Amino acid sequence: MNKKKKFKFSLTSFSIIFILIFILGLISHLLPKAAFVGDEIVNGSGVVGAKLSDILMSPILGFENAMDVCIFVMILGGFLAIITSTGALETGIKVLMKKLKGRELILIPILMIIFSIGGTTYGMLEETVGFYVLLAATMVAAGMDTIVASAVVLLGAGSGVLGSTINPFAVGAAVSALPKGTEVNQGILIAIGVALWLTTLAISIFFVMRYAKRVKENKGSTFLTLREQKKMESKYLKKNAKEENVELTRKQSITLILFALTFVVMVIGFIPWGEFGITFFDKITGWLTGTPLGSWWFYEAALWFLIMAILIGVINGLKEKEIVDTFVDGADDMVGVILIIAIARGASVLMMQTHLDNYIIYNASDALKSVPAVIFTPLNYLLHMVLSVLVPSSSGLATLSTPIMGPLAGHLGYSPEATIMTFVAANGLVNLITPTCGAIMGGLALAKVEYSTWVKWAWKVVLTIAIANIIILTLAMMLL
Repeated sequence: MNKKKKFKFSLTSFSIIFILIFILGLISHLLPKAAFVGDEIVNGSGVVGAKLSDILMSPILGFENAMDVCIFVMILGGFLAIITSTGALETGIKVLMKKLKGRELILIPILMIIFSIGGTTYGMLEETVGFYVLLAATMVAAGMDTIVASAVVLLGAGSGVLGSTINPFAVGAAVSALPKGTEVNQGILIAIGVALWLTTLAISIFFVMRYAKRVKENKGSTFLTLREQKKMESKYLKKNAKEENVELTRKQSITLILFALTFVVMVIGFIPWGEFGITFFDKITGWLTGTPLGSWWFYEAALWFLIMAILIGVINGLKEKEIVDTFVDGADDMVGVILIIAIARGASVLMMQTHLDNYIIYNASDALKSVPAVIFTPLNYLLHMVLSVLVPSSSGLATLSTPIMGPLAGHLGYSPEATIMTFVAANGLVNLITPTCGAIMGGLALAKVEYSTWVKWAWKVVLTIAIANIIILTLAMMLL
């Protein structure tokens, strides 16, 4: 008797985002309509119903909104293609795996700690997109899979962002958005941030290490679908003979040094040193990009990667046509990633057009006025989780939420510091799993992991982190 094959229904990342955008458009017609005074909307009075054209145009406008990231990712693709063509990265990974034989798992906590430091200090998340390909190749070569690679980058950096201590794009933006008269203690903010950061990081490392060990011991325990496994094998598992004596050539060693230097300089360029009172980099006049290190954003990083791609190509003896053709092919490989990032931004664009974000925050704050601290914090956390799906940007959500929730907490006698960190933690949690976050969707696309597969693997981690966050924040609210 033949058994009928079960039909597994799954959606691509593109379809998931499109469906979410249409749902947001539908919701805008089910809520009260906004009141206007002249051309100005009365905050919290209602929403503006999305026209069909607004819904259809939002993914297109997402390109405009995410243009800087899209250009960076495109040039990053060209840069990585030049690196790959030299064979330096592949050989370097083989040498590393040979040296770590039997101890490859030690890479996971080390890398996650490094990424988390970037996250807690300056909000390193979107900037990690380039690391997905590198870590995917490394982890697959070590006998693991691309979910491990994605988790190392996303949960590593994400745990730091969730527990931001001095991150100017989360904590800094929230404090600056507070109205005059609402004072906060910076030391308390940092203390709560450290508690959130370290607990989230520990939980993340535990889950990633456990899964990585399981996959390494039994390939059948992977969460990847058969289609994803085939993609992983075709991209990251090279057909190679026994290469016990594999060694790096001099040119390959120089290439890897320049490769590492490229990312180090990018990270230094992104960190807003002036926010921390460090003025050294202001003296670097920005002769290369026009902007000094510490004030870089994606355009400056894109130019830096372009320059380094050409330099590495020349050092490896590539002809002009080879450099151009290889770079263009690499940029072409990023089209799918760029489309995902842009479409994900479309959801945020529609939110701003309909004022749905304003409506939710104003009405939710009214509902929270009469609840005790032990309930206020969990509900506030859940509120900001919902808002973070709609407004993934930490600085954007801080500008929207903090001017309302900060004074409300102070008026009720609750800790404004715990209130701010509730927003930071909730936003950081959602940005580990939301399809509206370009960093997630773009990174997963690079690692050849479908969004649905990531959710299937990550939901237990995210739920555990959320419970730990709520406990810490509720205690902070009650004790401070």
